[in-house]
Amino acid sequence: MSYIKALMRNISQVGKVEWVSVRKERRGIVESREEVIAVEDEGLFGDHYSNSGGKRQVTLIQAEHLAAVAYMLNKEAIEPELTRRNIVVSGINLLAFADQQFQIGEAVLEMTGLCHPCTRMEENLGEGGYNAMRGHGGITSRVVKGGKIKVGDEVRLK
Repeated sequence: MSYIKALMRNISQVGKVEWVSVRKERRGIVESREEVIAVEDEGLFGDHYSNSGGKRQVTLIQAEHLAAVAYMLNKEAIEPELTRRNIVVSGINLLAFADQQFQIGEAVLEMTGLCHPCTRMEENLGEGGYNAMRGHGGITSRVVKGGKIKVGDEVRLK
């Protein structure tokens, strides 16, 4: 294993699930949950992306990035549902999961890419919301192994 690959596997931090949600339909209402079931190769049970089999089965964003976006927009805080992501985590750099699998609760996910902001960010966050979210939109992932994910669960490299 190359030195760079070894460094990329050296993630000593353990994150924590702060918030979880699903949307039953495209552009639908974001429903906060205490727990969800990740279904292998499908996504979160009850979410509109479930059964898609694509690369965007579950979206995650860092709580620390919500704070950064709030600061840029001169707001006290950004409510997680406004970002339309499935899971908010804290304490770990999600971008460090590039090309790797990670455990979140009972489930194993694999990062598939960056979750870029959509035009809804301008609607949801106000003027400048789209650009404030650029670089802070989180990641997309697919479900490698299903299982329960709940608020308070650990997030770690697999």
